[in-house]
Amino acid sequence: MDIRCRKTTCKYNDRFTCKAKDINVNSKVICSTFEESEDKKDVEDITKHLFEEKPDFAPQRDSKTMTIQCQAKCLFNHNGICVSNGITLNSIKEKPYCVSYLNN
Repeated sequence: MDIRCRKTTCKYNDRFTCKAKDINVNSKVICSTFEESEDKKDVEDITKHLFEEKPDFAPQRDSKTMTIQCQAKCLFNHNGICVSNGITLNSIKEKPYCVSYLNN
């Protein structure tokens, strides 16, 4: 599973790849695993300009080593577990929103 995170101020964000042990998307489609990093500054999200500048992505993680829980009413929510091919969390406002969300 492709797990990307654009919330560059999160302590689990390593070059746009989530390094959290598990991810939990709440009923408001927000990643509740998000924790503000004490040492990271808000880095520009260059993934918005993929065709202009290549982002430096960290290697992908095997999703078998983590659980992506979901409480949202989403097409990919299967008994509280995300079954999407990939998940992207955006940096909208102050909380990371799951942009892979599809209304069920």
